[in-house]
Amino acid sequence: MANCKSALKRLRQNAKRRARNRYWKSTMRTAVKKVRKAVGDGNVEAAKTNLGAAVKLIGHVCSKGVIHKNTASRQISRLMKLVNRAEA
Repeated sequence: MANCKSALKRLRQNAKRRARNRYWKSTMRTAVKKVRKAVGDGNVEAAKTNLGAAVKLIGHVCSKGVIHKNTASRQISRLMKLVNRAEA
């Protein structure tokens, strides 16, 4: 356990940031799952609408520093390919 005031404050900050990062990452994963489920069910229109929301959310999570920008780019690319294949 930390002894000095600055270390105690750092522990509080880390706990708060971890909770915030977990929330955003979980929300992002749910959005991605919605797109994948819609494609799996063959519902292209729902997949397209969910894709827009997922891309926006991935960008937001990336800008917050929760995930790396290359990770965000890769996920968006894979989702786009998935929906485009389902549409064709």
